[in-house]
Amino acid sequence: MTLTFNSQRLRLARCRRKMTSQALAAAADISPVTLSRLENKNNQPEPETVEALAKVLGYPINFFFGGDLDEVDKEDASFRSLKAMTAKERNGALAAASLAFLVSDKIDETYGLPDVAVPNLSHENTPESAAATLRAYWGLGDRPIGNMIDLLEAKGVRVYSLTEKTVCVDAFSCWRSGVPYVFLNTLKSSEHSRFDAAHELGHLCLHQHGGSTHRSAEPEANAFAASFLMPPSDIKSRIARIHSLLEIQKNKKRWGVSLAALTYRLSKIGILTEWQARNYFIQMNKDGTRKKEPDPMPFETSHIWKSIFQDLWNNRITRADIARELNIPEDEFESLVFGLAVEAYNPSPDMGPKKNKSPRLVVDNQCSN
Repeated sequence: MTLTFNSQRLRLARCRRKMTSQALAAAADISPVTLSRLENKNNQPEPETVEALAKVLGYPINFFFGGDLDEVDKEDASFRSLKAMTAKERNGALAAASLAFLVSDKIDETYGLPDVAVPNLSHENTPESAAATLRAYWGLGDRPIGNMIDLLEAKGVRVYSLTEKTVCVDAFSCWRSGVPYVFLNTLKSSEHSRFDAAHELGHLCLHQHGGSTHRSAEPEANAFAASFLMPPSDIKSRIARIHSLLEIQKNKKRWGVSLAALTYRLSKIGILTEWQARNYFIQMNKDGTRKKEPDPMPFETSHIWKSIFQDLWNNRITRADIARELNIPEDEFESLVFGLAVEAYNPSPDMGPKKNKSPRLVVDNQCSN
């Protein structure tokens, strides 16, 4: 059977590499018209053209001969900085989601991952009440969240990383066939990434059936995230009054949030006056702690992915094997899984044959926080 060149995959690979059509055509030494006809399904390329495109993009040739990949429409993805980002940045991130779906389907074939337990809370009166309802539904009480990625994964959210070298792409989320996905940019600090994760959780709960593009969606997700990470009852039981920014800095570790986020939260629930909060933000801008987080916490990562990779390594399956089976570049695979696809052993010729039996890992659907 003759394999057909997939124009959609060419476009996705170009977007993922953040190349314009003109730049790719020039680098592959083909005319812009030829590339346009290929991406619009008007032509089937010659073998040498495919080789040139694959080389420039750094993708295996076989990638371009697979079936269509699921795509996320820009209207269905909840980008926090949509106005600030360029079309190239947005399309690159959305293309990463298509690759993540490819990886996710492969992993779901083999491993028993937690069932989805993310309720629709769009009926709640306020984002704050939705956050309280979700905490009760998940049995979290008012205690701090130990690890946001662990919590999301335990509740059936598929969490992937982004390695976008721009602050304009911080995070986004979407639903696909009843399964929620969250994508977090590893460029951010751990504190900001935790807030991003809670923000996207807000979108997943509040805007399940669309609506994440309306004007109030982002403020709603922010309010949800603040209430979910910093329950007012827990804050008030710990902090009666604040006399300095240093006090806020010492307290921020309990909730795993940024200095700015806790300062804003304290003002919202009445522990800080508006005048105090304004002065503290002026101080943060002056000393640089608004941009560079003081006393930063360690980065969170995915324990589910760690378990999966350990199981794969035990079966002598490397990241190169996975990437080769999916026909995607190793660097793209690595960028989606928090950089965890690092070999746990040094492969050698005498390490023995791979096991034929596919590994099966059942992840406990419980939150360890």
